[in-house]
Amino acid sequence: QVQLVESGGGSVRPGGSLTLSCTASGVPHRTYAMAWFRQVSSKRREWVASVSWSGNSKDYANSVKGRFTISRDGAKITLQMNDLTPEDTAVYYCAADIKGGLRPDQYDYWGRGTQVTVAL
Repeated sequence: QVQLVESGGGSVRPGGSLTLSCTASGVPHRTYAMAWFRQVSSKRREWVASVSWSGNSKDYANSVKGRFTISRDGAKITLQMNDLTPEDTAVYYCAADIKGGLRPDQYDYWGRGTQVTVAL
């Protein structure tokens, strides 16, 4: 059974920082990419960042580039989020799949999400 478990969400003031973590287990591929997406209410799920199996290839959405850092250690990834703004408020989801990509439909495996709220 595949499980992706996120942790680290919470509430923070604008300009603050949070670190999200996600640990995968049971993924039926020897190597796989992982990514973070986020979603606000009924809006479409938005890609935030992704990382290759080796951790050497990382990509970021323009909206978070320079503020967020994705890192990987095997089946665990983290997302260090700095200089947060209210526009970063969302449920953040961890995803995994053999190739990955920028679209949600490119991922078969998902966590349940963790809420991040940025407000005064």
